[in-house]
Amino acid sequence: MAAVFLLLLLAFVPPTAARYTPDWTSLDGRPLPSWYDEAKLGIFVHWGVFSVPGFDSEWFWWHWQGQQPPDPKCVSYMSRNYPPGFSYPEFAPHFHAQFFNPEEWADIFKASGAKYVVLTAKHHEGFTNWASPYSWNWNSVDTGPNRDLVGDLGDAVRNRSLHYGLYNSLYEWFNPLYLDDKKNGFKTQRFVMKKLLPELYNMVVRYRPEVIWSDGDWEAPDTYWNSTQFLTWLYNDSPVKDTVVTNDRWGAGCACKHGGFYNCEDKYTPGQLPKHKWEKCTSVDTLSWGYRRNMKLKELMELPVIIDDLVSTVALGGNYLLNVGPTADGTIPTVFEERLRGVGAWLETNGEAIFATKPWRVQMENTTIPVWYTSKGATVYAIITARPPTTTLKLLIPKTSLTTKVTLLGIPSPLPWVPVYPNGGLIVLLPDLPSTPGQAWTLKLDAVQ
Repeated sequence: MAAVFLLLLLAFVPPTAARYTPDWTSLDGRPLPSWYDEAKLGIFVHWGVFSVPGFDSEWFWWHWQGQQPPDPKCVSYMSRNYPPGFSYPEFAPHFHAQFFNPEEWADIFKASGAKYVVLTAKHHEGFTNWASPYSWNWNSVDTGPNRDLVGDLGDAVRNRSLHYGLYNSLYEWFNPLYLDDKKNGFKTQRFVMKKLLPELYNMVVRYRPEVIWSDGDWEAPDTYWNSTQFLTWLYNDSPVKDTVVTNDRWGAGCACKHGGFYNCEDKYTPGQLPKHKWEKCTSVDTLSWGYRRNMKLKELMELPVIIDDLVSTVALGGNYLLNVGPTADGTIPTVFEERLRGVGAWLETNGEAIFATKPWRVQMENTTIPVWYTSKGATVYAIITARPPTTTLKLLIPKTSLTTKVTLLGIPSPLPWVPVYPNGGLIVLLPDLPSTPGQAWTLKLDAVQ
């Protein structure tokens, strides 16, 4: 009787959650938390000491003093504007962030329609935007702003029900421990054991990021970085084990092969629907991720281009991570804010066709103008990314039925349509299309296949 009771008891005990092992076969089998695919749009923020010179890009230090030969533009910039012998670390005390208001930033990000925000916790320069105990005097609390930028923004972002993520560079250009390991052909791991891993563990426990956007991996294999060991802890035992998502930059050769979602490369755009969840990261400033004081309007993505990029990315199953570079003073340049609010204004009407959608059986057609498709349950969305030349629009892909209904998002009244063929295609009579921030419109198709 006791044995029977024990068997019945065990039958009602929930199974223990699967534990991952430190190998790619196990780690790559982890299901991606659903919030990420539903979110579709995130905001990337590149901010650090590189924002002080505000010249060239966030790679300024490397272009000036790392690469050989140095970039003559960066050398000339320094010789014309700073005294001889001026060192890059001397920029840090001028990273004041005196106008940084995390509440205002979070309001802008919320207004963009984005569902998550990814801030640089540490770029390749090694400066941390929080009081890392492993980056003494080269962090935002010991010098410069004298405040916890990561924590302050995280609080504001989460108060607006947005997910919060952190970008972290694995390598640091001029860290002596890293340079020693590099000199040893990455057969030693002093940098990894004394700096990188302790800092990563500390960052995750302290800030609980739901995205870890890894970078700076390409010089060494994942075995040097101890990537699989870290991810095993992250997925099994960390405070964010059930919700965190990661990208694919965990060692040379990992991109587009291992990790959570795939970035593959900066500004990656696949030609067809990928088999794995992916993300396109791109920047409003087409020449830099960090702030440039000399950026020109023609070098920035225009709003219709951003909307078209967002739509095509989502139609192909991706997420869209749009970057802005704040100033060293802690402000988001007005032109960047204008772009973000414009995206949000477009999404107020068309977000139904973006958020929580899935790729349809066909992602795009181009009979007269580009049309991208997304789907949600039995509903298909046809997103028009250019103003039609006539008052009718022909769609050849959808298969219609007697109950097919067509509406334009923002206008509740059904639109007249006629079939093209007995079993497929339709010609829709369009209303006067309203002016939109992104010059794109969405047809909602119910009861089509």
